Amino acid sequence: MTYKVRTPLFPLYHDVRSLMGAISGVEKKRVIQLNNAIKEQVGSPQRTVDWGDPDSWIVDRLTGDSAGLALRIWHFGDPPLNPRHMYGAYLFINNYGLLKPDLDGKYQITAKGQAYLAKRPELLRELDGTEGLLYILELLSVKEKAKTSELLTDWHIYLQQVSKNNTKSTAKDALRRRLLNLVERQLVERVGNYYHIVKQGRDWLSKSLPTLQDDPTREVITALNAYNEKQKEALHQALCQMTPLQFERLIAELLEVMGYQDVELTKPSGDLGVDVVANVQVGITTVREVVQVKRMTYTTLTRPFIDQLRGALPYHKAIRGTLITLGRFAKNCAEAALFPGASPITLIDGERLLELLIAHEVGIRKRSIEMLEVDFALVEESEENRAQLYELVD
Repeated sequence: MTYKVRTPLFPLYHDVRSLMGAISGVEKKRVIQLNNAIKEQVGSPQRTVDWGDPDSWIVDRLTGDSAGLALRIWHFGDPPLNPRHMYGAYLFINNYGLLKPDLDGKYQITAKGQAYLAKRPELLRELDGTEGLLYILELLSVKEKAKTSELLTDWHIYLQQVSKNNTKSTAKDALRRRLLNLVERQLVERVGNYYHIVKQGRDWLSKSLPTLQDDPTREVITALNAYNEKQKEALHQALCQMTPLQFERLIAELLEVMGYQDVELTKPSGDLGVDVVANVQVGITTVREVVQVKRMTYTTLTRPFIDQLRGALPYHKAIRGTLITLGRFAKNCAEAALFPGASPITLIDGERLLELLIAHEVGIRKRSIEMLEVDFALVEESEENRAQLYELVD
């Protein structure tokens, strides 16, 4: 079996090109010495190391050839590659033979390396397939958008089938690094915590895996995702049409499902804008929390709403609050919500609220659908065993 997803610390492709140029013509043993020298500088919780300024740490912590080579790597590329993070690119270069030492032990760019530097599509597609990037694009192609956590289960199953690097912790890091690679190449876009495949990514995928368009499983998944998006929109519309009291009761139910205790709706007046009061366990401490609900779909909430809710905390003997809206928050709200020295305020906009309702199945239900799929590998193995049995009988 030829294993896939072979490169740990998977690099950005521009870092690979930068490192190739920097160490071409350099003796292999010097590069190894530099890697070892950097590894020896790794700190501990008691002794941290600041790697942010290569011009400083290289001079302070490295000497001789290692310092000179590190500075060469740092000043070679555009954007530059911090030598502290070169090891993943170095593994990638060696895994795929992009550079090889000559008779004098100096790295030289191979024919495959030349093709890589030229960004030959056929080679990049081969590498993307081997390292699992095409599979990630395939996962994203049937979703409108997805968080890393929403891709991780399928990715982990895939790794267990094709890779030696298949522990759950390894899978999470491998997925994160490959998503960063796809974003850097503008095949995927990241907005907040979400990733979605863009047109350029879909074109790259279709040219790499042309048979995908005829995959019936893909058609089913695409249809299912389209249906789910319609249900999310229907839920959002239903929330918009609720009365303020109905909306507050829904939030109270959500809090109870999420583990809050003693959830109470406040009286319509004299509550200083607070709609729900509840207790929540934080570690070994029970914390009083107040929630203000704003059922305003197309309104952008600004800082005064946060200040108002924070001012109501002492009245309800609470130490933190949550502000929930179907609309959005202004840009400066995130900073105001976690202002140093002030009580924290959690902000939940319409998009995040939908996520919570769906995750906890409040106002929406999840149904399981079974798909049957023939295990062709097992069938073919049985046929092969039968043929071998006939040969023994003969």
